[in-house]
Amino acid sequence: METALRIGELGQATGVDVETIRYYEKAGLLPCPVRAANGYRAYGQAHLERLAFIRHCRALDISLADVRRLLGFVEHPDADCGGINRMIDEQLTRVRARLKSMQALEQQLTVLRNRCDAPHAAGECGILHELVAAAHGEACACHHEAPAASS
Repeated sequence: METALRIGELGQATGVDVETIRYYEKAGLLPCPVRAANGYRAYGQAHLERLAFIRHCRALDISLADVRRLLGFVEHPDADCGGINRMIDEQLTRVRARLKSMQALEQQLTVLRNRCDAPHAAGECGILHELVAAAHGEACACHHEAPAASS
């Protein structure tokens, strides 16, 4: 016989917040559990495994829409996995774009950091001067051109 878990125990076992579990139920990602005689939700091993699957997907930054699609493949193991491959390829493309963006940000911050080599009065800080100049629409050391003026 399967041990029934309460929602808090399920959350602790998977590292997922109780409110998130309730959200996944409402969104249809996690099947609603049966209610025990005392009215509490009674989660089983299948809930635990499915929630762990969802959590792992989310740790890979896979969107909930794609998690739903992946769960469809789990439920239909005979389906062709080409859709899974395409989904992961698209996720890789998004991650690589973010990495490229983060590397550019790192370079910009490094250039900015190099504008102030030692502690001194804030009024003499090269970093602060660059940030203020950029706020006034002037080119700054970390960007090669003046930022676009906001309306």
